[in-house]
Amino acid sequence: MRRKGTINYAKYGYIFSIPFVLVFLVFALYPTLYTAFIGFTDMKGVIPKPVHILDNPFQNFKELIFDNASFRQSLSNTFILWITNFIPQIALALLLTAWFTNQRLNIKGQGMFKVLLYMPNIITASTIAVLFSTLFAFPMGPVNSLFDALGWSDAPIQFLQQKNTARGIVSFIQFWMWYGNTMIILIAGVMGINPALFEAAAIDGASGFQTFFRVTLPSLRTIMLFTLITSMVGGLQMFDIPQLFITPAGGPDNATLTTSVFIYGQAFKGAYMYNKAAAASMIMFVIAAALAALMFYLMRDRSEGQLRKKLRAQKKAAKAAARGM
Repeated sequence: MRRKGTINYAKYGYIFSIPFVLVFLVFALYPTLYTAFIGFTDMKGVIPKPVHILDNPFQNFKELIFDNASFRQSLSNTFILWITNFIPQIALALLLTAWFTNQRLNIKGQGMFKVLLYMPNIITASTIAVLFSTLFAFPMGPVNSLFDALGWSDAPIQFLQQKNTARGIVSFIQFWMWYGNTMIILIAGVMGINPALFEAAAIDGASGFQTFFRVTLPSLRTIMLFTLITSMVGGLQMFDIPQLFITPAGGPDNATLTTSVFIYGQAFKGAYMYNKAAAASMIMFVIAAALAALMFYLMRDRSEGQLRKKLRAQKKAAKAAARGM
């Protein structure tokens, strides 16, 4: 029973959360639900027309998955671009994290290095797109000039008109923009690990390599899960660089056409097929949710599960012993 005169602070928490809830409902939940609804309709065209739910509500989804080669290619490109930029991104971020957090190295000027490595993430995507378009321009771009000066090519190379090089450059841009951000997150995670663990490893004579893989990485399970999921969601939503880097958007033979660029093209170009764009968005939502659930399952803390099983077994044994008495 609450005493008279005491203040119930809990209600203030609900009051302060009201602005966030309202913003979430208006700008997040409602658009998501409305997009899902559009995916089951015939909504398209610039001029507003009566919207009807299709006789086969899943027709838009079926046509995208089975009949639309561009959507399937955009889905394949999205995963290729994400994987080819995320693997080197996480590898370099882990390497830099181990370097900066190693107490034995005691690197000087860490702050300056961290700022320089994080800086690509601050630059706007449009600026980076213009920068790399200029670097790989044909026929007189800086990269072509360098290749010619070093004797690596007899004629200018059309980097942006070849599928593999276009994909490689887009993947490199994404990697270059985000490895610094991933590094900062991992370093923050390492700073939260109990220093006693590192001291115990040092007393036991563990090398820096052993300490990183036996102490640091296992302790970063939650941070790694966060990094994986945010990178996966960001990779599936990759839009700005593929849209701005190569003209026309999607590159040669749609080599850099991602699902977000495809959705944008369906919704705001040509026939303005909002229903197909909404259906594609919902397909990507389901894929992202499924992959996130899979990552949660694969990176779950198995030790807790084993402990729970052990406790349940002990309780069953205790109950069986009590019945036998």
